[in-house]
Amino acid sequence: MKPKIYLTRRLPQSAWAELITACQVESWDHESTPPPYQEIKEKIQDKQGLLCLLTDRIDRELIEAAPSLKVISQCAVGVDNIDLEATNQHNIVVGNTPGVLTNATADFTFALLLAASRRLGEAIDYVRSGSWQTWGLTILLGSDVFSATLGIIGLGRIGRAVAKRARGFNMHVLYYDEVRQPVLEAELGVEYRSIDNLLRESDFVTLHVNLNSNTKGLINTRTLKLMKPGSILINTSRGPVVDSDALYQALKNNHIAYAALDVTDPEPLPHNHKLLSLPNLIITPHIASATVVSRNKMALMAVHNLIAGLRDKPLPHPVDLS
Repeated sequence: MKPKIYLTRRLPQSAWAELITACQVESWDHESTPPPYQEIKEKIQDKQGLLCLLTDRIDRELIEAAPSLKVISQCAVGVDNIDLEATNQHNIVVGNTPGVLTNATADFTFALLLAASRRLGEAIDYVRSGSWQTWGLTILLGSDVFSATLGIIGLGRIGRAVAKRARGFNMHVLYYDEVRQPVLEAELGVEYRSIDNLLRESDFVTLHVNLNSNTKGLINTRTLKLMKPGSILINTSRGPVVDSDALYQALKNNHIAYAALDVTDPEPLPHNHKLLSLPNLIITPHIASATVVSRNKMALMAVHNLIAGLRDKPLPHPVDLS
């Protein structure tokens, strides 16, 4: 008999076909809304596998409600939504999908950087609202990207990919990481700075860190005040890395010129959230990895992790629980 699994979102067709060949699948089929916590908790009680997203809360209570659960496969890189201590205690293996979204996310980071620097959202609204009546020397002036200073916080896979893209814009690239990386400094032509000095020197700051106790609220009232007046903040990492209230004040008071976020706290933002009232902010709905190639690869990796765990084989992409 095929093992039973619960799927919290729809999958691309290729991954879905492979999944239903190997498993009895029960799934949440409402693409526009996430499954409620209680729904997941109820559905996994008799399941051996769970394929979920980072927006699904997989805590101890939910894990202990599923005594047959053998494997959790997350279709994402981050796993801060999963209680890894509880999975370890209950001998549940956990897999994720690292690496596959690096280029798509780096591309999108630069898309946001360019859009923010040239006030693209405002410009589109300017035309659609009928405000465009003439060409003028002072209308919607933006910031130069070519030869500007880019500060990268987090020099992991995505941070490194962003640094490579910055070469094409002749940018002066600074970085901060918990561990200094001299080999990469030479390879990428980047310079190490403390986080405070990076914020002081950079025209653009882009965030590429995991969410943990050290990075939650990393960009806050104090650190935003360190940023250069007129600078721009980009976040494609995780929403809680940025304090939303502090960012609102920095943008409202025009201490920093612009921000572009693909992730928010909370996520998704309520339609009446105060951040959405700001003209100097671009927010996109967590789509940095949303290319056909990347999402298909992510889904297949998640399915392969799940099937391996169900068969008591090593996961191709396990999360280290040690």
